[in-house]
Amino acid sequence: MSHAPHPDAGTDEPRAPTSEVWATLTDEQRQRVRATLVPIPRSQMPPVGDPHINAERIAESSLGGWFRRRGRRAYIGRGITVYYPGERRFAPDFFVVFDVPEGERITWVVDHEGRGLDFALEILFDGDRKKDLERNVEWFARLGIPEYFVFDARRVSLHGYRLGDRPGVYTPIIPQGGRWRAPHLGAELGLQNGRLRFYLDGALLPIADEIEAALEDALNEALLRTEDQARRAAAVQARADALEAEVEALRAELARLKGE
Repeated sequence: MSHAPHPDAGTDEPRAPTSEVWATLTDEQRQRVRATLVPIPRSQMPPVGDPHINAERIAESSLGGWFRRRGRRAYIGRGITVYYPGERRFAPDFFVVFDVPEGERITWVVDHEGRGLDFALEILFDGDRKKDLERNVEWFARLGIPEYFVFDARRVSLHGYRLGDRPGVYTPIIPQGGRWRAPHLGAELGLQNGRLRFYLDGALLPIADEIEAALEDALNEALLRTEDQARRAAAVQARADALEAEVEALRAELARLKGE
Protein backbone atom coordinates (compact mmCIF):
# COMPACT_ATOMS: atom_id res chain seq x y z
CA MET A 1 0.00 0.00 0.00
CA SER A 2 1.47 3.30 -1.04
CA HIS A 3 -0.14 5.43 1.64
CA ALA A 4 -2.23 5.16 4.78
CA PRO A 5 -5.97 5.54 4.23
CA HIS A 6 -7.41 8.71 5.65
CA PRO A 7 -9.10 7.70 8.93
CA ASP A 8 -11.71 10.43 8.60
CA ALA A 9 -13.05 9.30 5.24
CA GLY A 10 -16.82 9.48 5.22
CA THR A 11 -17.11 10.74 8.82
CA ASP A 12 -17.39 14.10 10.55
CA GLU A 13 -14.50 13.37 12.89
CA PRO A 14 -11.26 11.36 12.93
CA ARG A 15 -11.74 7.65 13.29
CA ALA A 16 -9.14 4.93 13.75
CA PRO A 17 -8.95 2.40 10.93
CA THR A 18 -10.18 -1.11 11.52
CA SER A 19 -7.75 -3.64 12.96
CA GLU A 20 -7.62 -5.37 9.58
CA VAL A 21 -6.47 -2.17 7.89
CA TRP A 22 -4.11 -1.31 10.75
CA ALA A 23 -2.38 -4.68 10.35
CA THR A 24 -1.50 -3.87 6.74
CA LEU A 25 0.15 -0.52 7.51
CA THR A 26 3.86 0.13 7.85
CA ASP A 27 5.22 1.81 10.98
CA GLU A 28 5.52 5.07 9.06
CA GLN A 29 1.93 4.85 7.87
CA ARG A 30 0.74 4.10 11.38
CA GLN A 31 2.55 7.17 12.70
CA ARG A 32 0.83 9.30 10.07
CA VAL A 33 -2.54 7.85 10.99
CA ARG A 34 -1.93 8.44 14.70
CA ALA A 35 -1.07 12.07 13.97
CA THR A 36 -4.62 12.53 12.65
CA LEU A 37 -6.24 10.94 15.72
CA VAL A 38 -6.37 14.09 17.78
CA PRO A 39 -8.13 14.69 21.12
CA ILE A 40 -11.74 15.81 21.12
CA PRO A 41 -11.67 19.64 21.11
CA ARG A 42 -12.45 21.23 24.43
CA SER A 43 -15.23 23.20 22.75
CA GLN A 44 -17.01 19.88 22.11
CA MET A 45 -16.53 18.57 25.64
CA PRO A 46 -19.31 19.11 28.19
CA PRO A 47 -18.46 21.49 31.03
CA VAL A 48 -17.44 19.92 34.32
CA GLY A 49 -17.73 21.17 37.88
CA ASP A 50 -16.61 20.13 41.33
CA PRO A 51 -18.67 16.88 41.40
CA HIS A 52 -16.73 15.64 38.35
CA ILE A 53 -13.38 16.94 39.51
CA ASN A 54 -13.70 15.57 43.05
CA ALA A 55 -14.87 12.12 41.92
CA GLU A 56 -12.06 11.85 39.36
CA ARG A 57 -9.51 13.01 41.94
CA ILE A 58 -10.67 10.43 44.47
CA ALA A 59 -10.61 7.65 41.87
CA GLU A 60 -7.13 8.55 40.63
CA SER A 61 -5.64 9.12 44.08
CA SER A 62 -7.02 5.99 45.76
CA LEU A 63 -6.51 3.60 42.84
CA GLY A 64 -3.21 5.12 41.70
CA GLY A 65 -1.72 4.84 45.17
CA TRP A 66 -2.97 1.29 45.55
CA PHE A 67 -1.54 0.21 42.19
CA ARG A 68 1.84 1.70 43.08
CA ARG A 69 1.90 -0.02 46.46
CA ARG A 70 1.11 -3.35 44.77
CA GLY A 71 3.65 -2.79 42.03
CA ARG A 72 0.88 -3.11 39.43
CA ARG A 73 1.52 -1.38 36.14
CA ALA A 74 -1.57 0.56 35.19
CA TYR A 75 -2.36 3.60 33.08
CA ILE A 76 -5.04 5.90 34.46
CA GLY A 77 -6.79 8.23 32.04
CA ARG A 78 -8.95 11.24 32.92
CA GLY A 79 -10.87 12.67 30.00
CA ILE A 80 -8.39 11.18 27.50
CA THR A 81 -9.80 10.64 24.01
CA VAL A 82 -10.00 6.93 23.15
CA TYR A 83 -9.91 5.45 19.65
CA TYR A 84 -11.19 1.90 19.19
CA PRO A 85 -10.69 0.39 15.72
CA GLY A 86 -13.31 1.70 13.30
CA GLU A 87 -15.35 3.31 16.10
CA ARG A 88 -16.24 6.91 16.82
CA ARG A 89 -13.97 8.45 19.40
CA PHE A 90 -15.00 9.06 23.00
CA ALA A 91 -13.47 10.39 26.22
CA PRO A 92 -14.51 8.65 29.45
CA ASP A 93 -14.28 10.69 32.62
CA PHE A 94 -11.95 8.03 34.05
CA PHE A 95 -10.49 4.74 32.85
CA VAL A 96 -7.84 2.17 33.71
CA VAL A 97 -5.71 -0.02 31.47
CA PHE A 98 -3.49 -2.66 33.06
CA ASP A 99 -0.06 -3.99 32.06
CA VAL A 100 1.03 -1.21 29.72
CA PRO A 101 4.20 0.92 29.76
CA GLU A 102 4.16 4.08 31.83
CA GLY A 103 4.21 7.44 30.16
CA GLU A 104 2.03 10.38 29.21
CA ARG A 105 -0.52 10.07 26.44
CA ILE A 106 -2.52 12.62 24.50
CA THR A 107 -4.90 9.99 23.14
CA TRP A 108 -5.39 6.26 23.65
CA VAL A 109 -5.30 4.41 20.33
CA VAL A 110 -6.22 0.81 21.05
CA ASP A 111 -4.43 -0.84 18.14
CA HIS A 112 -1.28 1.18 18.79
CA GLU A 113 -1.29 0.41 22.54
CA GLY A 114 -2.26 -3.22 22.00
CA ARG A 115 -4.93 -3.02 24.71
CA GLY A 116 -8.41 -1.67 25.19
CA LEU A 117 -9.82 -0.26 28.40
CA ASP A 118 -10.10 -2.56 31.43
CA PHE A 119 -12.34 -0.29 33.47
CA ALA A 120 -14.36 2.82 32.61
CA LEU A 121 -16.17 5.30 34.84
CA GLU A 122 -18.51 8.14 33.96
CA ILE A 123 -19.53 10.85 36.44
CA LEU A 124 -23.05 12.05 35.84
CA PHE A 125 -24.42 15.32 37.20
CA ASP A 126 -26.19 17.55 34.67
CA GLY A 127 -25.17 15.48 31.66
CA ASP A 128 -26.99 13.11 29.33
CA ARG A 129 -28.40 10.30 31.47
CA LYS A 130 -29.50 8.32 28.44
CA LYS A 131 -25.95 8.39 27.05
CA ASP A 132 -24.29 7.22 30.25
CA LEU A 133 -26.94 4.77 31.46
CA GLU A 134 -28.26 3.36 28.20
CA ARG A 135 -26.20 4.02 25.08
CA ASN A 136 -22.81 3.58 26.76
CA VAL A 137 -23.98 0.40 28.49
CA GLU A 138 -24.70 -1.18 25.12
CA TRP A 139 -21.72 0.36 23.31
CA PHE A 140 -19.02 -0.31 25.93
CA ALA A 141 -20.18 -3.91 26.26
CA ARG A 142 -19.87 -4.34 22.50
CA LEU A 143 -16.36 -2.83 22.65
CA GLY A 144 -15.45 -5.47 25.25
CA ILE A 145 -14.69 -3.15 28.19
CA PRO A 146 -14.87 -5.64 31.11
CA GLU A 147 -16.35 -3.25 33.70
CA TYR A 148 -18.25 0.02 33.39
CA PHE A 149 -19.55 2.20 36.23
CA VAL A 150 -21.64 5.35 36.39
CA PHE A 151 -21.55 7.56 39.47
CA ASP A 152 -24.61 9.81 39.56
CA ALA A 153 -23.24 12.64 41.69
CA ARG A 154 -26.51 14.59 41.75
CA ARG A 155 -28.62 11.65 42.94
CA VAL A 156 -25.72 10.08 44.86
CA SER A 157 -26.25 6.69 43.25
CA LEU A 158 -23.96 4.14 41.63
CA HIS A 159 -24.55 1.82 38.69
CA GLY A 160 -22.13 -0.96 37.77
CA TYR A 161 -21.95 -3.34 34.81
CA ARG A 162 -19.64 -6.19 33.84
CA LEU A 163 -19.28 -8.55 30.94
CA GLY A 164 -20.98 -11.85 31.67
CA ASP A 165 -21.40 -15.13 29.87
CA ARG A 166 -22.97 -13.52 26.81
CA PRO A 167 -20.28 -11.88 24.65
CA GLY A 168 -20.79 -8.16 24.19
CA VAL A 169 -23.57 -7.90 26.77
CA TYR A 170 -23.31 -6.36 30.22
CA THR A 171 -24.73 -7.83 33.41
CA PRO A 172 -25.72 -5.30 36.10
CA ILE A 173 -23.62 -5.55 39.24
CA ILE A 174 -25.81 -6.05 42.30
CA PRO A 175 -24.38 -4.33 45.40
CA GLN A 176 -23.76 -6.42 48.50
CA GLY A 177 -23.46 -4.71 51.83
CA GLY A 178 -23.36 -1.35 50.09
CA ARG A 179 -20.42 -2.36 47.89
CA TRP A 180 -20.29 -2.96 44.14
CA ARG A 181 -17.62 -5.57 43.39
CA ALA A 182 -15.41 -4.95 40.37
CA PRO A 183 -13.32 -8.15 40.21
CA HIS A 184 -11.51 -7.19 37.01
CA LEU A 185 -10.41 -3.92 38.63
CA GLY A 186 -9.67 -5.89 41.79
CA ALA A 187 -11.53 -3.52 44.09
CA GLU A 188 -14.98 -2.57 45.29
CA LEU A 189 -16.86 0.68 44.79
CA GLY A 190 -19.20 2.31 47.26
CA LEU A 191 -20.62 5.59 48.51
CA GLN A 192 -19.47 7.40 51.64
CA ASN A 193 -20.88 10.74 52.73
CA GLY A 194 -22.18 11.36 49.23
CA ARG A 195 -18.84 10.63 47.58
CA LEU A 196 -17.62 7.79 45.40
CA ARG A 197 -15.03 5.68 47.22
CA PHE A 198 -13.01 2.54 46.52
CA TYR A 199 -12.49 -0.39 48.88
CA LEU A 200 -10.34 -3.51 49.18
CA ASP A 201 -11.87 -6.40 51.09
CA GLY A 202 -14.15 -3.94 52.84
CA ALA A 203 -11.32 -1.59 53.85
CA LEU A 204 -11.37 1.94 52.47
CA LEU A 205 -8.60 2.76 50.01
CA PRO A 206 -7.32 6.12 51.24
CA ILE A 207 -6.64 9.12 49.06
CA ALA A 208 -3.47 11.19 49.29
CA ASP A 209 -5.02 13.82 51.58
CA GLU A 210 -6.09 11.14 54.03
CA ILE A 211 -2.68 9.45 53.98
CA GLU A 212 -1.00 12.82 54.55
CA ALA A 213 -3.37 13.60 57.44
CA ALA A 214 -2.76 10.16 58.97
CA LEU A 215 1.01 10.61 58.68
CA GLU A 216 0.78 14.06 60.22
CA ASP A 217 -1.31 12.70 63.11
CA ALA A 218 1.19 9.88 63.62
CA LEU A 219 4.08 12.37 63.57
CA ASN A 220 2.35 14.66 66.05
CA GLU A 221 1.63 11.71 68.32
CA ALA A 222 5.26 10.59 68.12
CA LEU A 223 6.42 14.12 68.93
CA LEU A 224 4.08 14.27 71.91
CA ARG A 225 5.39 10.92 73.14
CA THR A 226 8.96 12.14 72.68
CA GLU A 227 8.24 15.35 74.55
CA ASP A 228 6.52 13.41 77.34
CA GLN A 229 9.45 11.03 77.56
CA ALA A 230 11.84 13.99 77.65
CA ARG A 231 9.84 15.58 80.46
CA ARG A 232 9.85 12.28 82.36
CA ALA A 233 13.59 11.90 81.80
CA ALA A 234 14.18 15.47 82.98
CA ALA A 235 12.09 14.83 86.07
CA VAL A 236 14.02 11.64 86.82
CA GLN A 237 17.31 13.45 86.31
CA ALA A 238 16.19 16.28 88.59
CA ARG A 239 15.20 13.78 91.26
CA ALA A 240 18.55 12.01 90.89
CA ASP A 241 20.40 15.32 91.19
CA ALA A 242 18.40 16.18 94.32
CA LEU A 243 19.14 12.81 95.86
CA GLU A 244 22.80 13.17 95.04
CA ALA A 245 22.83 16.60 96.69
CA GLU A 246 21.15 15.14 99.79
CA VAL A 247 23.74 12.34 99.93
CA GLU A 248 26.57 14.85 99.65
CA ALA A 249 24.99 16.96 102.41
CA LEU A 250 24.68 13.88 104.64
CA ARG A 251 28.30 12.92 103.96
CA ALA A 252 29.42 16.42 104.86
CA GLU A 253 27.39 16.33 108.06
CA LEU A 254 28.78 12.90 108.96
CA ALA A 255 32.34 14.14 108.38
CA ARG A 256 31.70 17.16 110.60
CA LEU A 257 30.34 14.97 113.37
CA LYS A 258 33.32 12.66 113.19
CA GLY A 259 35.59 15.68 113.35
CA GLU A 260 34.04 16.75 116.61
